[in-house]
Amino acid sequence: MRTDWRQAILYSIKSRHVHWRRAAQQERLHVDFLLQNWLLILVAVGSGAMLLFPALTGGVGQGGMSVADAVQKMNREKAVLVDVREAGEYANERIAQSKNIPLAQLSEKLPQTVKSKSTPVLFLCAHGSRSARAAAIAKKLGYEQAYSVGGGMRNWKSANMPVSGGKA
Repeated sequence: MRTDWRQAILYSIKSRHVHWRRAAQQERLHVDFLLQNWLLILVAVGSGAMLLFPALTGGVGQGGMSVADAVQKMNREKAVLVDVREAGEYANERIAQSKNIPLAQLSEKLPQTVKSKSTPVLFLCAHGSRSARAAAIAKKLGYEQAYSVGGGMRNWKSANMPVSGGKA
């Protein structure tokens, strides 16, 4: 009976040793793969970063639309263009048909400005980040078609669209 007990302990120790050895070999395989394929991994991470960059910087993406799509929506669907920049920024340069509602006042003033919640509403700011937040707020208020113009005034001007005010 003593031999069975001793053999069980030896078998347990040996099987653990074999398990640890296999785990170490697998870990070495993972490290070898990473070292041999570092360029592939770098390309994969870089392409993922490039895909996420527009969404993180407030550009076109996450409900944002291009300037051409915004103009088309304004012309075809009579979308309302709301500029969410501060009053001073809006006074310097603005789009003629836009209405100014600073982002901080959007929740109170949007229902007064755009009465129908089914009307398309386009939000614009300097670079696109505030307008993305404004579109999210509008959707919470029940506006079904709330969009951010990707890139804001920067993209509007680079598309040679008309701007009125100080620095046209």
